[in-house]
Amino acid sequence: MSNGPAIKGNPLKISVGLLVLSYVVGEFIIPKYQLAYIINLFGILGLIGSVIIFIAGFSLFESYKEDPRPTSSSKSLIKTGIYAYTRNPIYLSFVLFFLSMFLVFENVMYFLTSISLATWLYHWVIKLEEDYLQMKFEDEYHLYKKAVKRWLFF
Repeated sequence: MSNGPAIKGNPLKISVGLLVLSYVVGEFIIPKYQLAYIINLFGILGLIGSVIIFIAGFSLFESYKEDPRPTSSSKSLIKTGIYAYTRNPIYLSFVLFFLSMFLVFENVMYFLTSISLATWLYHWVIKLEEDYLQMKFEDEYHLYKKAVKRWLFF
């Protein structure tokens, strides 16, 4: 049992499950919509960027000797590296990955899943994590929230 936020579900496992579900539904049930080649290229850049963001965020957990599972308790507040630009780089990478999959493979389910995943992460994961971190780190987290956006731009 952990003393971290009371989050239901593991975002990584749920994202992988949604990836499989999106592929099956989008490839065999919902028709594809042809996108311009340049948009496909933006999707490839997005895929590469999402992997880089994920690795950058995850590796900082390891360097701080923190458990990356969202239900684990935190010993320190990570504010360096990618966390100096976004408070949730790993979750951002999940959503960017699905959006980029849509742009590359023209599978509408990836787009719909990215919206659903972003909504779930925002309301039922990030909010609980933020409440926990605010309670644990108080003023330090409050200042961090004022200085760094949740998802890069907002």
